[in-house]
Amino acid sequence: MAYDIRLMKLLTGELVIGKYDAENDKLTDVAAIQTIPAQQGVQMVMMPYGYPFEPNFTGQIEGKFFLYRYADTPKELQDKYIEACTNLTVAGGLGKLQFGSGPMPGSGSGLIS
Repeated sequence: MAYDIRLMKLLTGELVIGKYDAENDKLTDVAAIQTIPAQQGVQMVMMPYGYPFEPNFTGQIEGKFFLYRYADTPKELQDKYIEACTNLTVAGGLGKLQFGSGPMPGSGSGLIS
């Protein structure tokens, strides 16, 4: 099952990522994106929205609270989100598996030539 993972900015200014439910215009299993200073730049951390009171990725946010909907969610960010939600490591983008809504990677029809 492919998830439509999207990045949104909320009215509060927070940056969140989650599985987009187009039918109900909401994000589910929402993670808040926080940046923290590191020795070699900035490090990004994803935590369940509502943490520390809600330690699981179960939150939902309705579309009326979105200030901005990003057109594209970077693949690296989608991979980090999947890793955070599942506690599994996404190695090398998992080849041709797709977690977003964009076209499948690669070229051609997929037929063996």
